[in-house]
Amino acid sequence: MEINYQETSKDLLTRIDIHEKYGSANIDQWTNDLLKPQAGMNILDIGCGAGKLCFLFDDYTKGAAKITGGDFSEELLDKARAKNRGRGTNIGFQYLDFNKPFDFAENTFDLCTSAFAIYYAANLDFTFGEAHRVLKPGGRLFVSGPLPENKKMFYDIIKEATNATIPPMPGSSRFKGEIFHTIDRIFAKTELHKFENHLTFPEVAPFIEYVRASLSEDRRLWTSMFNGKEEYEALIERIANAAARWFERDGKLVMTKVVGGILATK
Repeated sequence: MEINYQETSKDLLTRIDIHEKYGSANIDQWTNDLLKPQAGMNILDIGCGAGKLCFLFDDYTKGAAKITGGDFSEELLDKARAKNRGRGTNIGFQYLDFNKPFDFAENTFDLCTSAFAIYYAANLDFTFGEAHRVLKPGGRLFVSGPLPENKKMFYDIIKEATNATIPPMPGSSRFKGEIFHTIDRIFAKTELHKFENHLTFPEVAPFIEYVRASLSEDRRLWTSMFNGKEEYEALIERIANAAARWFERDGKLVMTKVVGGILATK
């Protein structure tokens, strides 16, 4: 199954910043509490982006774990390497396309992680099979991504503004079903954990910033909603008007991020 998806690094980093600024819960703490990475571990983060999870694990283990981050975006890898140099840390960042064989020997890693990335794999059996191959016996895979009930308010406002069908999101529409069952079939033990983060927007503007970072023209999933820049801006205006009505009614906008964490053991 090919996922026709593309996102700019700017959109991704904008949304991460908004989660941290307006959220009520800390997904980093949840991740560390769940995984408890240890000194001496060999860790691979697949689809590492700008290195957020790698730096999180490095801080948690006080630099005593061997950490590798892999991504296909050289732009994001450059950001990760620059931060790595600035921190004086020794995390390895390298090119990794999770639709191709991983350039690691089997039984290499204690922990493989992928936050909001690996579920865009074209062939889930192949990609999760590669993760299984490079893990040591008893090693763990952790994959996080949106559950079907994720950010319901966001979709409700867009539906009200457009009267259109929301295109299926490859993350949330696949996570609990196809992705969980694929991992469960390949790995010896599989668990599903849940994290909720309530984003409270004190005004409409930052919510629309989030909308723009999700509906950007670089995000092909949304092209059924608009064709070209003029239609895109008209769509944003309709969404902003609908959001303003919600804000006037409720005095705030609260969007709940509902994230699943699939934790599997080889």
